[in-house]
Order: sequence, then structure tokens, then C-alpha cells
Amino acid sequence: MVPSRLLSVGPRTVFGGVGRWTRVAPGQLPWHAPPRLLSASCADLSKHQEPPAKKPLSEKKLKRHFVDHRRVLVRGGCGGDGVSCFHSEPRKEFGGPDGGDGGDGGHVILKADQQVKSLSSVLSRYQGFHGQAGGRKNCSGRGGAVLYIRVPVGTLVKEGSEVVADLSCPGAEYVAARGGAGGKGNRFFLANDNRAPVTCTPGQPGQERVLFLELKTVAHAGMVGFPNAGKSSLLRAISNARPAVASYPFTTLKPHVGIVRCDDHQQIAVADIPGIVRGAHRNRGLGSAFLRHIERCRLLLFVVDLSEPEPWTQLEDLKWELEQHEAGLSRRPHVVVANKVDLPEARAAVPRLRARLGPSAVALSAATGENMEALLLRLQELHRQHVATELQRGRQPLRW
Repeated sequence: MVPSRLLSVGPRTVFGGVGRWTRVAPGQLPWHAPPRLLSASCADLSKHQEPPAKKPLSEKKLKRHFVDHRRVLVRGGCGGDGVSCFHSEPRKEFGGPDGGDGGDGGHVILKADQQVKSLSSVLSRYQGFHGQAGGRKNCSGRGGAVLYIRVPVGTLVKEGSEVVADLSCPGAEYVAARGGAGGKGNRFFLANDNRAPVTCTPGQPGQERVLFLELKTVAHAGMVGFPNAGKSSLLRAISNARPAVASYPFTTLKPHVGIVRCDDHQQIAVADIPGIVRGAHRNRGLGSAFLRHIERCRLLLFVVDLSEPEPWTQLEDLKWELEQHEAGLSRRPHVVVANKVDLPEARAAVPRLRARLGPSAVALSAATGENMEALLLRLQELHRQHVATELQRGRQPLRW
């Protein structure tokens, strides 16, 4: 006998696949189809309607955007609450209090990591892990795990205008926010005059701070020059670094660090700073914001373009811009590098340059590698003098 609900003659709408409904005649209804097929199709529809989850950016994509400053809100984990309870056991009427203490909240710690090259992977807000509440039988809650934030080596931590930490060494750590203390259970309040305490305390909230992170690239030597002076080409010639090289100015938009390997197994880190222009201290061109990356460099490489008329004036302008950024920055040990000597007009300007700046100026060609050994020997000599000076002062020189 056919049920009465199957005798309706009007058209019906049935589900015809993922995301598709079909209007069919009564005689075409698939009554023979198993009900599990319909339920599976509905499950596929619900799965199809779910919005796609946002994938986190990979480390390779994060490195495309160089970030050297970041504002971060950090909160330590909250402590777990204490518990008020009493021991319960057969034939033991007065078991006494046995409420456990809550676990402490987890700290938020900044850690310098050599594998991180930029602050682009640092989020704007971090919350530490909370501690668990206490339990019966004097069981204390589990403490919150420590949350580590990986930052580049050379990160300066500021709170307001005050510098609170300088993570200039690999593996250096700074507690950005401390976790809250766990609450006390009623077992903690047991005393001779109070044999059945019911008091328990809640966990304390974690520390909350607003910190400003500022990256200053750590390197032994820093290259300073005007745009299109050939700094990136020079770094590619003396190290394994591969910064972008092109025939237009401002090709380098972020600092690059290359490692120069010497014959005595010493390694010298050389930083390529984006080009500055005349009036950079007045925020012209890229401004002098990138000059903060050269503040940690003990040695300087002034790269001048020999193909320009009167190339010695470039050195005077570069030193002026450095002095405007920080007093005494231009008086550090340095080498004057006259680049593009492979061009005929540049080679003709070498005698006049040395007459102005002295014979210590190194004329070379980053494109052909001409006279590159003289620069490496001079750089190695300055590095040895710097290491000897640091050891005399009782400081540990930077190692790569």
C-alpha cells in the first residue's frame, strides 16, 4: 500500500547535487534512492558553504616586506584560581581542607634569533598562556607555558622613550610581560586558630605593557653612499649576498648583510644601507630613517661614484648627513671606496681624487673585480684593530 503522502501530484523540488536544486515532476522523484545519499549530499553542501580559512603567510612572503619598527601590546597569562574544598573519605568526618593552589600565568619573552631578519613576523598583540585552577586533594594547577617571540638580533626594546632592553647578541632574552601569580586554595589558610578555612583567592592578572621594537642591523662594517654608487654590486662581489642590482636609483630599499670570509678564518659582516641623498636629514629621498642601521657598525665604507664630476664632494656630503643624524658617526674608522674605475672618465678622475683625499682611497670596479684585493686587505686590517680595541676594553667582539 502506497502511503498517502506519496500521492500528491504537484511538482516538487529535490536536491540535485552540490549547490543545485532541481524542480521535477512527481513521476520523476527518485524514491528508490537510499536516504544516505541525500544526507551525504547535504553534508557536501554544508561543507561547500563554509568560508575558506585564511592561510597564514609563509616566512618567504614575510621577508619580502622589511619592517624595522613595530608597536606591540603584550599581556602575561593570568594565574589560576585557588579552590575551596574539604577532604571527603568514609569513616573520616573531619578530613580538613584540601583545596589546591592555582598555577602561575606564563611569561611573554622576547628572544633574539639569527634566523629572523625583520620584524615583519612580529604581531601587534600577544597574550600569554593562563594558569589552570587548583583541584581537590591539594592538587595545584598547571602553570602557563612561556610564550617566546622571536625577533632579529639587534632589536632595541623601548617603553615610551626609555630603552629597556638591547637584544644585540644571539639568544638574548627579555621578559616583556610577566604572568600573574596563581591564587591560593583554602589549604593555604589552615592555622591553629582556623581548622576549617573556606577562604580562597583568585589568580592575579598578567602584566600588560605597550612596547616599541626598533631594529638596528648588527654588522661590523656599513656601506654608505648615494643612490647608484654601486654599493649592492660591491656587496655581491665581496660576499655571497645577492641584493638586487639595477641601473636606476633606489634599487635597495632595505638593508642587506653579507659575510666576507678572510684568509685567517675570520668573518666580517658588511651591511648595505639604502642610498641617501643630499638633505636626507630633512626627510628627502628615503630620509635618514635607515641610518639607524649603521649606528652599530664600528667600521664605515664610503662608496663614491668616480663617473660623477668632482666625486670628492660626495664624501663631504655623506659625512655631513651622518653628523646630522648622530654626532661623531662620521669620525669612525672608515675606508673611501671609489667605484666604477672600469669607465674611462672614472679612471681619469683617480689622480685628482687621491690628490684631494690622499692615497688611502681605494679605486676599484665592482663590476669587473679590479683591485678588489686592496679593499679586502684594508677591511681586514681595520677589523683586526677593532677586535684588539674591544679586547683591551674588556668587551667581547661581535662574532658571526
